[in-house]
Amino acid sequence: MKSQQWLTERTFHHSNFWNIKWLVEEKERQGLSISLCLPTLNEEKTIGQEIVILKAELADRYPLLDEIAVVDSGSTDRTCEIAASFGADVYIASEHLTEQGNYPGKGENLWKALYLLNGDVIVYVDTDIKNIHPRFVYGLVGPLIQDPEVHYVKAFYDRPLASSSGLRPTGGGRVTEILIRPLFSLFFPELAAILQPLSGEYAGRRSILEQISFPVGYGVETGMLIDIYERLGLYAFAQTDLDRRIHRNQETIALGRMAFGVLRTFMSRLKREQLVQFQQELPVTMRQYEVHDREYRQLESEIEEIERPPMIGVEAYRQKFHPEEQPA
Repeated sequence: MKSQQWLTERTFHHSNFWNIKWLVEEKERQGLSISLCLPTLNEEKTIGQEIVILKAELADRYPLLDEIAVVDSGSTDRTCEIAASFGADVYIASEHLTEQGNYPGKGENLWKALYLLNGDVIVYVDTDIKNIHPRFVYGLVGPLIQDPEVHYVKAFYDRPLASSSGLRPTGGGRVTEILIRPLFSLFFPELAAILQPLSGEYAGRRSILEQISFPVGYGVETGMLIDIYERLGLYAFAQTDLDRRIHRNQETIALGRMAFGVLRTFMSRLKREQLVQFQQELPVTMRQYEVHDREYRQLESEIEEIERPPMIGVEAYRQKFHPEEQPA
């Protein structure tokens, strides 16, 4: 079975890449540059620690990272001030590529990072991690440096779903196990072997990231996986076990909104690939309910899942990264 073989050959543990000195030497031999993007929105409690630890080990001690940048969605706390004080480059997403407009959402930050950062490899790491460690970076770039056939690497880590006897639970969270893995199993069965498709830590080569669209909201991780899979196939992926990730957990009602957004992104891919047909446009309103003292109230959230086009089609990006292709 192809997915089982892939699981064996393309699943790593971060300890496989403990020799950061070798990673740096090999990166330099290949002429690669690596950028770290930290997408933020009001993360003053954790952003300083992330930058201090990652910069000290992976930029100052070992020059694995060529730049560390925060791309912010408009924080109202001290996130940007703290990030700058600890040596990160800080960008406010709405202030860049202004001719393209601006949308709220993590995916917007990830998309604009392709224009703002210079690396051949972009590493994305969420900024709410309480147990940050350099493995969250070197564990992801390791497979890319080691194997030129790998184009995109996902993280997975302990996130137990229930008690088990003798088996380590490798569940990808509630939304993954209830929604994403069943959908992958139905429509893209090989992608079901990606253990945590919604993890917020991943690294990719610019050469593929610039070719895919970016949903600005909840669907960005799912959209990336399907779009890269459609272009390059399963063996373009790898995944790395980062052991454990401690972060804040979301309430179930928030996960419902996430699932709605992810599902809209998924359905758009099914329609594009002509796997399903819809008689009308899918609605953008998510309906949820709450009860208090026997009073029932409907909550409505508008979740449209706007998508940014492939960055390679943006004129300003082509001028910056592909000037040789511009007309004389």
